[in-house]
Amino acid sequence: MAVNELPFAGIKVLDLTHARAGPTSVRLLSDWGADTIKIEQPEATSTDKGSILGARTGFDLQNLHRNKKSLTVNLKTEEGKELFFELVKKSDVIVENFRSQTKIRLGVDYESCAKVNPRIVYGSLSGFGQDGPYDNRPGVDQILQGMGGLMSVTGLPGQGPVRVGIPICDLTSGMFLGFGLAAALFERESSGKGQWVQTSLLQAIVAMMDFQAARYLKDGEIPKQAGNDHPTGVPTGVFPTSDGHINIAAAGEVLFLRFCNSVGLEWLPKDPRFNTYEGRSANRKELNDEIGKVTSTNTSKHWVDMMQEVGVPCGPIYDMGDVFNDPQVQHLGMAWPMKGSAGDFPVVRTPIVMSRTNVDDEVRLPTPTLGQHTDDILAGLGYDNEKIADLKKRNIV
Repeated sequence: MAVNELPFAGIKVLDLTHARAGPTSVRLLSDWGADTIKIEQPEATSTDKGSILGARTGFDLQNLHRNKKSLTVNLKTEEGKELFFELVKKSDVIVENFRSQTKIRLGVDYESCAKVNPRIVYGSLSGFGQDGPYDNRPGVDQILQGMGGLMSVTGLPGQGPVRVGIPICDLTSGMFLGFGLAAALFERESSGKGQWVQTSLLQAIVAMMDFQAARYLKDGEIPKQAGNDHPTGVPTGVFPTSDGHINIAAAGEVLFLRFCNSVGLEWLPKDPRFNTYEGRSANRKELNDEIGKVTSTNTSKHWVDMMQEVGVPCGPIYDMGDVFNDPQVQHLGMAWPMKGSAGDFPVVRTPIVMSRTNVDDEVRLPTPTLGQHTDDILAGLGYDNEKIADLKKRNIV
């Protein structure tokens, strides 16, 4: 698809983000057509000598920064800031995820940017928010997994706190900010004004706790670890097979009866321990044990196929190799081809499909090398070759 047909075509984004949460939000706009300039420190003045995300050509950075251009600018210099504000005048969105006070010290905060472009939509993502008692604390995903309550409900009962196996606070806060930026751009169509859009890892993970948080807010109930069992749906969990494990979700009267009748456990719904939801919940371990005795007699594929036939939710438990070899995942094209300086390999596709304005079959712009587009961007601002060479010599760009 031509870039001018994508939903964010014509939207110009300045990306001041680093690490993972901020880049995740920008990636949403970039994948869907935004003209994004990733602003980075010149190599000579950069203090980031070893990113926690690994090498620039490594899987993590390549996956995070596709569909962007790279411009090096030293924002700690007056000439660098002048250049930045020239770009602000022509841009629609700025995204940053510094600590709350850093952008103010640099002089690139929302108020400063809005003075030169009142239509600017400015996105800020931090660990704990832009104000309050924790506003300038550094925020790291695992710290927020703990503070947001997630680790208290993850893992086996009595195991102690367990982190989730992905940086879920980073990823969800980035997605929330991406939605907020899109909402602000939509609102700007009627008001003609930009605004400051904020979220944080803490806000995102508290929101993601969702029904577990609602249990406490409404009923005062503190959720506990439930391991592989669903916190409230019984039976729903992991069950052994002759060659591994599967997930089965047979909660509710209809599904429970359907499941039991299909696997030869017709007696279970008649047992006083299991004939009500309350009974099944109170005697979950015994119920799971009875189900496990049956599921362990045959293969995972056997049970998954059987459950599809009778209409009971059931699925295999994959490693990442299994995931990308699954025919449905392949049909959805979740391995998104990208050809660039780091090689030709797939990254993870944006998980949205539209009927008309859909992304191309491969990544539009591969992840750039450091400063790859500096000359072209500066030339577009009217800088001649001599001026560009001078700025490079003095490590301004």
